Amino acid sequence: MEGNRTLLTEFVLRGITDRSELQVPLFLVFFFIYVVTMVGNLGLIFLICKDPHLHIPMYLFLGNLAFADACTSSSVTPKMLMKFLNKNDMISLGECFSQFYFFCSSATAECYLLVAMAYDRYVAICNPLHYAVVMSKRLCVQFISVSYLIGLLHALLHVALLFRLTFCSSNIIDHFYCEILPLYSISCTDPSINALVAFIFAIFIQVSTFMSIIVSYIRVLFAILKTKSEKGRSKAFSTCSAHLVSVSLFYGTLFVIYVLSGSDTDSYQGKMYSLFYTIIIPLLNPFIYSLRNKEVLGALRRLTK
Repeated sequence: MEGNRTLLTEFVLRGITDRSELQVPLFLVFFFIYVVTMVGNLGLIFLICKDPHLHIPMYLFLGNLAFADACTSSSVTPKMLMKFLNKNDMISLGECFSQFYFFCSSATAECYLLVAMAYDRYVAICNPLHYAVVMSKRLCVQFISVSYLIGLLHALLHVALLFRLTFCSSNIIDHFYCEILPLYSISCTDPSINALVAFIFAIFIQVSTFMSIIVSYIRVLFAILKTKSEKGRSKAFSTCSAHLVSVSLFYGTLFVIYVLSGSDTDSYQGKMYSLFYTIIIPLLNPFIYSLRNKEVLGALRRLTK
């Protein structure tokens, strides 16, 4: 048994489907999605850096959210595309843990960046006269730094706990990337501690950040309802609606798979949830935040003149 454990240094990623006739069409679909995702997110970052009108806290946070989305997609999609093309479904132990580390750190950082964006909208609408003082450059840098630091440490904790597991009977991961829940299911070591830690941190991070966002927007809603100007209400709702849509999509899928379903999630259903928050949300976010944003569209027009 010990010999078998030491020999197991690679995993097999089963991917989305085993049907050979779907491999090329799926490659084309996800390659297109990945290109659009990277162009959308990196383009948004470039636009925010290039246009001085966007050098304000709201767009500083948005640029970092776009960076986190690009990292999330890039940690998962390239390996999935390789499998579609040449059946390269093998991934080493180190690559597997590294892939999860980069995904987990960027996804966790995104949770806290969304909180920072909610707080920014709260200050802008509920305390506009003191906005420039409260949302100082120093506070923005602190928000962003803490978001990334928590993301890196959270991912490091889970990866460190993965090293206590041994894999001796099966190396087939029924997923399209190295997700920890399928890894627990094929471990020869009891993964109860890992699963408990994952559940506790999922509850703490997702619920605490989500509730912070909800509290911010409840106060924003009351402030908007007190506004007598119809134009003021419309502008306030417009600036907040995109953020709320993004928050609903992101937290909805994460909460279902990590908190409500846990390790009992059906394999196919779990893959669909994972596709949504690893690939679809990073694709949608730059468009959600840009298409109805007059300042971003104005910056794009100025850049293309």
